[in-house]
Amino acid sequence: MRILRGMADIVLATLNAKYIHSAFGLRYLRANLGELRPRSEILEFDLQQRPLEIVERILASKPRIIGLGVYIWNVTATTPVVALLKRLRPDLPVILGGPEVSHEIAEQEIVRLADYVIPGEADLAFASLCTQLLHPSSLPPLTPKIVLAPLPSMDHVVLPYDEYTGDDIAHRLVYIEASRGCPFECEFCLSSLDVPVRQFPLESFLEAMDRLLERGVRHFKFVDRTFNLNLRVSRAILDFFAERLPPGLFLHFEMIPDRLPEALRESIARFPAGSLQFEIGIQTFNPDVAMRIGRHQNYVALADNLRWLREKTGAHLHADLIFGLPGENLESFAHGFDQLVALRPQEIQVGILKRLRGTPIARHDTDWGVVWSPVPPYEILENRLLDFATVRRMTRFARYWDLVANSGNFIETTPLLWQQAPPFDGFLRFSDWLHARLGRQHSIALPTLARALFDFLTVEGARPAEEIGPPLARDFLRPGRRDAPPFLQAWAPVHEVPSAPRSPSPKRQARHHPSHVPTSA
Repeated sequence: MRILRGMADIVLATLNAKYIHSAFGLRYLRANLGELRPRSEILEFDLQQRPLEIVERILASKPRIIGLGVYIWNVTATTPVVALLKRLRPDLPVILGGPEVSHEIAEQEIVRLADYVIPGEADLAFASLCTQLLHPSSLPPLTPKIVLAPLPSMDHVVLPYDEYTGDDIAHRLVYIEASRGCPFECEFCLSSLDVPVRQFPLESFLEAMDRLLERGVRHFKFVDRTFNLNLRVSRAILDFFAERLPPGLFLHFEMIPDRLPEALRESIARFPAGSLQFEIGIQTFNPDVAMRIGRHQNYVALADNLRWLREKTGAHLHADLIFGLPGENLESFAHGFDQLVALRPQEIQVGILKRLRGTPIARHDTDWGVVWSPVPPYEILENRLLDFATVRRMTRFARYWDLVANSGNFIETTPLLWQQAPPFDGFLRFSDWLHARLGRQHSIALPTLARALFDFLTVEGARPAEEIGPPLARDFLRPGRRDAPPFLQAWAPVHEVPSAPRSPSPKRQARHHPSHVPTSA
């Protein structure tokens, strides 16, 4: 938690999923407070902190207004915080905002407890409400509890990047956006409700990026839903960074998988290996399912673009698939998974379908017999094609895939799991076996996971230990670890393993880079 000394009339607070995350929305609110900004502060907490500790810290600032950011990952933990605040200071206004309280508001306990809720983009509306609350005599009567905020013009929104402190830059992720909105209508995504796409003025945006570079920011996490939609803007941003290219620069973008024209390829090719990451939302390879949920993509162009990125650039590719979409059974998902593995992205995120508040995916509930979890993150429990046991089985698959394949800890060993079967079938067999062996999905130490891979491949797969041991030992030692566990020591290099070269990528992404493979003895 970042503590600012002194008192503030307006406290902006939220519970981040982890300490390393930063509350991007709160920084927008503070930057746009105008004359009230010096009377405000941001307090960030995480999910490990107890509600009473959070309330104590907030009230220590003696605020006259509290604004809380509410998201799918923190609504359960934030609700008791609001309850405690209203029990201790019933006259202290609590204002809620964020995606989780922007839709289906009437049924939420946290909304009942709070004084005001601003659905949608509150950049400007929050300042207006605070002005009314702090100066009630000179303004019209207060608005009702639900404050409907008009969509702000990007020309009028003050950019928030100067709100990142030195501590933020040193210890937290720095989030960036050059645009808001999405032109597509994918029914599982809140961005489908956010039309049209709106760009921030490019000149002022790049000036803000220049200031962040001067302050030492090297990792930029862009949250635009469709970064490569506007070719002129995306090229300008890429070229801006390519022309500067300080040591350690790492840029993360979300991109449309089937839109990569030659001009954009030229800009991407300017970057050295390890400096770019593209998050590529594919979600399904089943065209009928894609059409059913309003997702339109050219699969031929998609495959060509991924091959080009993998073969001609050093970009790290993180591709997404969603399990549980209406009309997709296990066999169809497996076929799509195998297609994606063949395109060789470094990471494949298998997401379990969620019913985010306000998204139209719920319109399929009756036809497909969908049952959703009533608690965040509102994941699918079953439907007509996927029973509860299958959904739970795939939840384990997704978790184990993240630990084994996506982690980069086993880049040589992972493909061995499907040398005797298609990738999905091979890894599902390992996932089922691992769950039977460990009975858990979390708190699995790396040596335990390595031993499990060794035993599965040599015992269940009947592969010679001399075939499995060397690649597994190289995997274990690759990031610079000094000591192999006892069962791998016979195959560990006899000389000291060289340290992995420096990479601009974060540790997890860097482990996928081929330069991290040590030379065998």
